[in-house]
Amino acid sequence: MRLPVRRVERTETPVMFVAATDGSAEIGPAWDHLETVLGSLRGRKFLGVFDDSGIYRCCVQVRVGDEPDQLGLQSGVVPGGHYLSATVRGPQPAAYALLTPTFEQLSGFGDRDDTRPSIEYYRRHDRIDLLMPIRGRAEPPGRYRSAMGPRAGTAQRSAPTTTA
Repeated sequence: MRLPVRRVERTETPVMFVAATDGSAEIGPAWDHLETVLGSLRGRKFLGVFDDSGIYRCCVQVRVGDEPDQLGLQSGVVPGGHYLSATVRGPQPAAYALLTPTFEQLSGFGDRDDTRPSIEYYRRHDRIDLLMPIRGRAEPPGRYRSAMGPRAGTAQRSAPTTTA
């Protein structure tokens, strides 16, 4: 499968989140908990955020009127900056198997910025933008061939069941 790679710049994003151990069976229930406490998911923007700390954060962008403490959620900010991005399309949960190999491919195309986390931006139920932080303004290579199949632990990463 050939996916286009592009360079994007994101602004910092205030979020509320539930943390789980990355690559574990905790991630699916963490997404379920986040969706449950939010009530309506309509118009919400969801992100999976992770780095080398071993923590995966199931995030939702904060909007006016949100009160993380009352919902029992943690709050934070997803850093902005330059990212290399590729979009995985397809039905879930089958598309989840493409997340790890796609991130591995992205890592070969830029100088990864280890001070910022990688992001899974859930645009729709069938579209996930993967963003790897890069240093500077590296230009993406155009296209690459994505490996198929999950790495150990990838199948455990579950995303929100519904996004807007």
